[in-house]
Amino acid sequence: MKRRKYKYALITGASSGLGMEFAKQLTEMGYVPILVARRKERLIELAEQIENQYHVECTVFPADLTNPTECKRIFRFLEDKPVGIIINNAGYGDCGSFMDTDLGKELSMIDLNVKALHIISKLALHKFRKQKGGYLLNVASSAGLFPAGPYMATYYATKSYVSSLTEAIAVETIEQGYDRIHISALCPGPVDTEFNAVANVEFSLPGISAEYCVEVALKGLMRGDLVIIPTLRMKLAIFAVRLLPRFWIEKLTGHQQKKKFKK
Repeated sequence: MKRRKYKYALITGASSGLGMEFAKQLTEMGYVPILVARRKERLIELAEQIENQYHVECTVFPADLTNPTECKRIFRFLEDKPVGIIINNAGYGDCGSFMDTDLGKELSMIDLNVKALHIISKLALHKFRKQKGGYLLNVASSAGLFPAGPYMATYYATKSYVSSLTEAIAVETIEQGYDRIHISALCPGPVDTEFNAVANVEFSLPGISAEYCVEVALKGLMRGDLVIIPTLRMKLAIFAVRLLPRFWIEKLTGHQQKKKFKK
């Protein structure tokens, strides 16, 4: 396979779900994956699968991204490596009444979904500016395009941050003339991954496969789409959000979240 100018792809949250699928599909595209997550054993297992199937040597990089020092350590490791794509995927959710959900879990969620993603986005753009090109995909959620999410309040708030930040820095890079730096936000609805178990939910709507979600995401990223919403159903829902009063949308969203509570 022809060697790419920027041959590496960094994937955070690579030990399961979308991150695992991103690693596989990017390897198929010819990139050499650098796999980042807390669970070293899961990363090693995935690396072995990729190496056996594609005959590409993966890099396993265990890190707890809720610690800012760990985010910075990744980019010290990447300093002399040509990285073409960074998938900012690590994150999780939680479901329940805000008065009753666990504060520690929520603060950790903010550290991962917001702070870590923010740091990695900034350091990624510094690297791309230096090497004169690269693709950044921030994994948000359709939740980030809604006004608010009662009963998943913290998760919706973190994903609103992701979508807002991503759109803003994408405009900045265009206006500043960095036409070889490409930035997108992935905003899917339900996806069949381990997210459900971690967030303590059961989705009332059928989820799409991680394989399909990643396939659509990478095509959109390469096209230069700013916001990538994988399904027509969710695109229509987001369109409706823009037309209806915020309070109605928030009430309806809260009603849907309560259906997700695991019994």
